Amino acid sequence: MAKIALVEDDLILKEFIQLNLELEGHEVITFTNGTAAVEGKIELSRCDLIILDNMLPGKSGIDICHEIRMQYTTPILFLSAKSNTQDRIEGLRAGANDYLPKPFDLEELLLRVQVLLPKTSQQYFIGPWEIDFDNLTAVNVQNNGLHQFSKKEAALLKLFTLNENKVLPREEILDKVWGEDAYPTSRTIDNFVLTFRRIFEPDQKAPAFFHSIRGVGYKFTNKNK
Repeated sequence: MAKIALVEDDLILKEFIQLNLELEGHEVITFTNGTAAVEGKIELSRCDLIILDNMLPGKSGIDICHEIRMQYTTPILFLSAKSNTQDRIEGLRAGANDYLPKPFDLEELLLRVQVLLPKTSQQYFIGPWEIDFDNLTAVNVQNNGLHQFSKKEAALLKLFTLNENKVLPREEILDKVWGEDAYPTSRTIDNFVLTFRRIFEPDQKAPAFFHSIRGVGYKFTNKNK
């Protein structure tokens, strides 16, 4: 898990990016104007990556980038509605490592984030199963069993692991994994959890990890922790 600073004044876009970065397992801190970002530049420097909008109230992204680069080498990814070649050159000359014009594709943003972050393993254990969220796989270290997850399975499993011992309502799960524009039923979640139980539970009738909370949703506990 990486710590990422997001400096973005568009509140809807900020929440969208923050949610998807958190679903990837990252910790996200946010700033909504340039002045606050500069005042918190020491905190910015302690992050693994800074995602920086260029057009900000208070202080521009270019100015912030210059100030950070005077002292720190934290990777910086520019997001900007300014998309012509000269604007990109200006951002890169200010010290940014990458520049992504708006509007952008979410998958492209996540890939660029992955490239800029320090290379760390996203492995996690559930019982004897070693989960690799980068490669969407689970390997049983006792018998070399292998399961390949779909992207939705991995996203749901990541949501559970980020919320250990917390009851997750069905509505929250649907919103965070499928989004507001998708229309799955709560039965969809049940089917995914049944799949997880078949893989991870020694006794599916007495789950040790994936617990049904009647009338609410599910809770994940991990006895390995």
